[in-house]
Amino acid sequence: MRIFYYLVIHVFLTLHTSSYADNSNCKNFKKFSVEYFKCKGNLVKDKTISAGQNIIKDTKDYQDKEWSEEKEKMKKVKEKIDKAKNKVLNK
Repeated sequence: MRIFYYLVIHVFLTLHTSSYADNSNCKNFKKFSVEYFKCKGNLVKDKTISAGQNIIKDTKDYQDKEWSEEKEKMKKVKEKIDKAKNKVLNK
């Protein structure tokens, strides 16, 4: 879990300024107007949310891939325990 937090912090700190690229809609506003800052803020928010969603998706895919073998082992162990339990209870 600690590694995940470090990864998230690292991604947000290393975002390059190109992620704040101008959108043609923001060019319509004056440079230091409230609307300009709202537009830029929305661009940053959208890019951050999409990056966060990609990180979450990649993490889930990695966990499913890496832990699928362990899940199968656990299922087999549970089945063996259930069989042993049934044998003991049915005697």
